[in-house]
Amino acid sequence: MSAPDVTALLAELERSEPDLAEEARTAVEWLTGGDPLETVTQLDVCEFLWYTLPLKVGGDHERLARSLGRLLHLGGLRRYAALCVSPTTQQILRTYAREGEDAGTAAYQEALEATGVLPPDVPELQWSTIMGPEELGAHVACSAALELAILAGEDELDRVALTRRWLTEPRTDLGGDSWLNRVHGERLNRWVLGRGPARRELAQPFEVRLHAPVPAQPVPPLHGLLSLAASEESLPLRLAPSPEALRLRDLAERELNALRRDGARLTITAVGRRLLLSPEAMWEAVTRLLLPKGEQEFELAAREAALMLLADGSLISPAELRRRVAEVVGDEGWHPAKGPGDVAKPLEDLVGRLTALGLAFGDELAVRMSRVGHFAALAALRAHALRPRQYVSAG
Repeated sequence: MSAPDVTALLAELERSEPDLAEEARTAVEWLTGGDPLETVTQLDVCEFLWYTLPLKVGGDHERLARSLGRLLHLGGLRRYAALCVSPTTQQILRTYAREGEDAGTAAYQEALEATGVLPPDVPELQWSTIMGPEELGAHVACSAALELAILAGEDELDRVALTRRWLTEPRTDLGGDSWLNRVHGERLNRWVLGRGPARRELAQPFEVRLHAPVPAQPVPPLHGLLSLAASEESLPLRLAPSPEALRLRDLAERELNALRRDGARLTITAVGRRLLLSPEAMWEAVTRLLLPKGEQEFELAAREAALMLLADGSLISPAELRRRVAEVVGDEGWHPAKGPGDVAKPLEDLVGRLTALGLAFGDELAVRMSRVGHFAALAALRAHALRPRQYVSAG
């Protein structure tokens, strides 16, 4: 049975409890945004009561919550009405009032997680804090599915498994598409439409190329190094002193944590053994090295542009690569003081990683991706394009 019309409920409340009607009208307009009351979920109610109400709505917040509760109770939405006057809601509203926004927001987030209706991150998707329309639709749909499962009394509800299933299964209401595909498509489109026409022109061909997952490829240099460390239990630090071998060893030790120093030798770690046992894990770890998290935005933009330029396997000189990358990042809004020279350091580091991992062939005259390097570039770009958007703290 559909929920009663909001206008009719407000009229009834005006007759029975006129002192609450105006506050109820304000609260329900904020809650629904003009949509039918039947579309409201538990997540909507919690987010309104514990976040929107105390931060964006003026007036007596506890009275507004009680007024909304009366309206929802009249409409037969008793679970949601109970939330409006629950001790949790009162405590959160008073925390905002007495301790400020940070404390109130922390209490809201803790309480929201405890409801069980907040969709968790899953291997295929880490939720953004800044959501586009498709991702917001997916998040709402997954939350509603979790709410129904809880109401159905499912024992030992696996929230991750349910969320993964809800995201990945084809849905008739989406024309046979899945929510995951919708979210990925939205994120890829957002990535392509990044700053600057030169950057957009370079990224445009990748929107289709990056939609499907990139299959894992073997990485013989790293596999060989870890296999040797595992078979002999350790490696002498002076082994294979070529620049590429030294760089590979440094990446394995310092960034992958796959090797550790033990006196004058390197021994394989539990992480290293896991990478040896799983080609997929090794591939994911290797491709993460190409656009590493924690990089400054300028350096990350330069690496990303270089990977797009190198991904087709064409031969390009280091000087030409620097020139073209400088043009792209400059057009994005960065203003390198020294032109191509400003991108030299991140590009030299990137090419050094590619050659050490056997993903590219490079010297002072030319750089070219190997076949495996082509796939690695696509995988790194895809992971970067599909990353969640998060608020950046000013601190």
